[in-house]
Amino acid sequence: MHSNHILPALRRLTMGLMVVAAAAGTAAAQQMVSVKGSVLNMREGPGTHTQVLWELKRGYPLQVVERRGRWLKVQDFEKDQGWVAASLTGRQPHHIVKAPVANVRSGPGTRFRVVGKAEYGELFKTQEKRADWVKVKRETGASGWVARPLLWGW
Repeated sequence: MHSNHILPALRRLTMGLMVVAAAAGTAAAQQMVSVKGSVLNMREGPGTHTQVLWELKRGYPLQVVERRGRWLKVQDFEKDQGWVAASLTGRQPHHIVKAPVANVRSGPGTRFRVVGKAEYGELFKTQEKRADWVKVKRETGASGWVARPLLWGW
């Protein structure tokens, strides 16, 4: 008699744990990092013996796809993937322009005046986020607001 009640409860517990594990995997996959040093090599595999695919500059945002020891498999805004040393990444938020051109505005909305333009692939330091807008800062020190759908990063 007891086994009839235990088995369904055990199944529910197992399913619940699988859902929690899947959610944890998704959360890890959504983690973002950025390049901490002046330049970072994105490699073909997890190790310095593997081929360098790209050199990424300071602040470049990356989405963590997988972890293997001291290495992170990452993806950039164009969905290119490679491996980077975790110790060379940080948690300073940055964004990249993913649209062909983006207006940089004086405030968080289309009613604010355009103070500049940003082109595809331009890198910004993230200063603030409000709803669908991100306040960003250029290397030159100039800052402004860009519509979030035109950007990739965090």
